Amino acid sequence: MAAGLPPRAVTPGEAPLEVLRRVFGYDAFRGEQQEIIEHVVGGGDALVLMPTGGGKSLCYQIPALVREGVGVVISPLIALMQDQVDALRALGVRAGFLNSTQDFEERRLVEAEFLAGELDLLYLAPERLRGEATLSLLERGHVSLFAIDEAHCVAQWGHDFRPDYLTLSQLHERWPDVPRIALTATATQATHTEIASRLKLQDARHFVASFDRPNIQYRIVPKGEPRKQLLNLLRTEHTGEAGIVYCLSRASVEKTAEYLTQHGIQAVPYHAMLDPRVRAEHQARFLREDGLVVVATIAFGMGIDKPDVRFVAHLDLPKSVEGYYQETGRAGRDGLPSTAWLAYGLQDVVQQRKMIDGGQGDAAHQRRQTAQLDAMLALCETVECRRGQLLAYFGQESGPCGNCDTCLTPPETWDGTVAAQKVLSAVVRLKRERRQKFGAGQIIDILLGRKTAKVIQFDHDALSVFGVGTELTEAEWRSVVRQLVAQGLLAVEGDYGTLVMAEASGEVLGGGRTVKLRRDPVKAKTARPAKEAAARQKAAAVELSAEAAPLFEELRAWRAATAKEQGVPAYVIFHDATLREIASRAPSTLAQLGEVSGVGANKLAKYGERILELLAAR
Repeated sequence: MAAGLPPRAVTPGEAPLEVLRRVFGYDAFRGEQQEIIEHVVGGGDALVLMPTGGGKSLCYQIPALVREGVGVVISPLIALMQDQVDALRALGVRAGFLNSTQDFEERRLVEAEFLAGELDLLYLAPERLRGEATLSLLERGHVSLFAIDEAHCVAQWGHDFRPDYLTLSQLHERWPDVPRIALTATATQATHTEIASRLKLQDARHFVASFDRPNIQYRIVPKGEPRKQLLNLLRTEHTGEAGIVYCLSRASVEKTAEYLTQHGIQAVPYHAMLDPRVRAEHQARFLREDGLVVVATIAFGMGIDKPDVRFVAHLDLPKSVEGYYQETGRAGRDGLPSTAWLAYGLQDVVQQRKMIDGGQGDAAHQRRQTAQLDAMLALCETVECRRGQLLAYFGQESGPCGNCDTCLTPPETWDGTVAAQKVLSAVVRLKRERRQKFGAGQIIDILLGRKTAKVIQFDHDALSVFGVGTELTEAEWRSVVRQLVAQGLLAVEGDYGTLVMAEASGEVLGGGRTVKLRRDPVKAKTARPAKEAAARQKAAAVELSAEAAPLFEELRAWRAATAKEQGVPAYVIFHDATLREIASRAPSTLAQLGEVSGVGANKLAKYGERILELLAAR
């Protein structure tokens, strides 16, 4: 047997529930896990749609352990394979990977382990299946199943499309008797259908779990000074906690990371143009350290398995609800209260529209992108429950959740027809009387009757609409313009974001259409959900007695030192939820410790005595 690999942890044919308890340390399956596992163990194909944190990995890991042979997992997450393998080996599972980060000797060793049947799971990057050498290797070994992780990457116009995924249909052609399980946390009905078609899984059993993540509080706020707004969020609700901040551009990533660092928040940047070694170091730090914030483009995050990410913040509007759902889903994988926070403004809409108009792809692709953006704007502007609207996008029904900003502080609506007519009249008069087009700032100055240098230069104070909008503030007018653009009642064009009439504008101007608008909350109201969220998070995240709380911190310190010594992320040792339960129950024997959720047989043997020593020393 190759050095470093333990004996097989599971006897082939062992009951899946026993494997769950003994290897993974959990008492019961969740949701449809058991049905999926038993179906795949029996040799059936499966397509699984399950939210992040819902336990997708167990759906292929346990069948791979129970069935004869090696489970082959196709994953695009090259940078995370080492951590995935480390986490499995900590459980006593014989896991390995093959990807471009390894040298020849490392790959040769893993290949030998695979051929000798000394692995339970082998992780592969999809591009390796382009080469005949890897396909030949798999044919010479004994494959128990194929798991296609992040299966939405096969969707050609999706937000994470990977061309190499298109070749994975060959798995069924070359290994028709080996069961396949494709898994994703993000799929509309259209994406679901595309995955099934491209991977030839139409005849597989399809399992669709609820996409609801009730522990995540969704909040969308009007964008003012986004970095200051973000800093306030972190200081008031997430002090010393790990999180991800998404920005649209590399420049914004760098500036935001620098801004947070200057204001006492531990933050590092992550984007595609960073030196690869620096990028890898920042990702490794995020996974291994407590309380670090990563500021990133969407190049960061897929497959991030860090369970204690307490917040995901967006400083720019995501391109689609699918992207937004997947990115926010990286928060709270441990089930504890977490925040999904987005600052959103008119310039976001302008920028996204411009990117669509100037992007690649045919007219049909642009229509798809526009529809995706419109759905994202509808989520931002809704006066209904955000979670309900989010789930409806994925074809699932839900009542008010009581844990999003629109539920906690229901927004007011108002009849904005007259205000809309004033904006549209200003746009029309500039076009007809001056043959000019301007952006929102100039339109608002005209409506407010401001004699700025630009207004005087173009004689705009002579227009009949000059000063007709003093009943609203500048911020309120910006909200009106933003919502008109979001509703398709006003259009944006050109590099400078000039406002022009849309197809439906005439109906509003002519009085044939009523315009309902959302009133942006004032600062006094936005504080309420923040305080409620902070109180809820403290209560749920701790749930420890005065005696147990210091013990929990001692256990975390022990875990951090152990993880550093072993060179693995802290969660590979134990999740926070497991340490909390240990601190609360204070077990005095190995048998009692083994009853704690997340303490499997291998971890009990490896760390049990040391934990009992820590508990006894108090």
